[in-house]
Amino acid sequence: MDAFIAFFQDIPSSWRTLILAGGVVVFWVLEGVVPLFSPSYRRYRHAVLNAVFTLTTMVVNFSLAFLIVKSADLATSLEIGVMHWIDAPLWLSVLLGVMVLDLVSAWLIHLIEHKVAWMWKFHLIHHTDTYVDVTTALRHHPGESLFRAAFTMLAIFVAGAPIAVVFIYQTFSALFSQFNHANFRLPRSVDRVLSWVIVTPDMHKVHHHYQQPLTDTNYGNIFSIWDRLFRTFAWVRDPKKLVYGVDTHMQEHEHNDVRNLMAIPFQPYRRRMDPPPVEEQDVLNPDA
Repeated sequence: MDAFIAFFQDIPSSWRTLILAGGVVVFWVLEGVVPLFSPSYRRYRHAVLNAVFTLTTMVVNFSLAFLIVKSADLATSLEIGVMHWIDAPLWLSVLLGVMVLDLVSAWLIHLIEHKVAWMWKFHLIHHTDTYVDVTTALRHHPGESLFRAAFTMLAIFVAGAPIAVVFIYQTFSALFSQFNHANFRLPRSVDRVLSWVIVTPDMHKVHHHYQQPLTDTNYGNIFSIWDRLFRTFAWVRDPKKLVYGVDTHMQEHEHNDVRNLMAIPFQPYRRRMDPPPVEEQDVLNPDA
């Protein structure tokens, strides 16, 4: 465990980039071998569009990286946060730190973005993707990247996480985002069992349905336990019946043009359509 932490303590940015790029390649290949949906779109064109947002996210993240490092150093020097308050073996302390980071900087901010109208307009860009695949994990407005960075710093203080644990979390968070957005299928029984602990592809695809109430479920990124604990978990019997996108932006010129996507947060707010009745046989409650 010490060697694992030491590796992330001093991991070069180039290595982290290589790990994340490798994840994209692996899931891209799996999408071609065992797709959940047969691709009926131009995969490369779609990937290029989403890659534009990857570049803007990288600019924001690199610009704020020093604040993340300073937050971790300060939390460590002041000995505040869960990792300092609970006497636990190293492996458990690291796990708790990662779980707190996931709760605050992924699940909580994600929930807030869905509930606060002006923040939703930034997060909306991610949801407008009507072809959810591994590249959708890269599709975030730069304004949303600022929200995520702010909540990452908050999470660091709540967790009391040193920079090595932050890097561990960020690496696994990015890989899990690729995993649960990827257009590939696990055996249904395997996906269902795994979804009791981690966010799986079938679970997260529910979140990308184009209408409420399913849009407002399954906010998690790594651990599914937060959605089960706070009762925001939903499960559909047949994920192939899901329709991706957002009902307010289903026209191609609105969700498939970079200029419009960048401008959406500054356009008038659009109220989402009233959801149709949810058939009991289509959605299972968290205890099912």
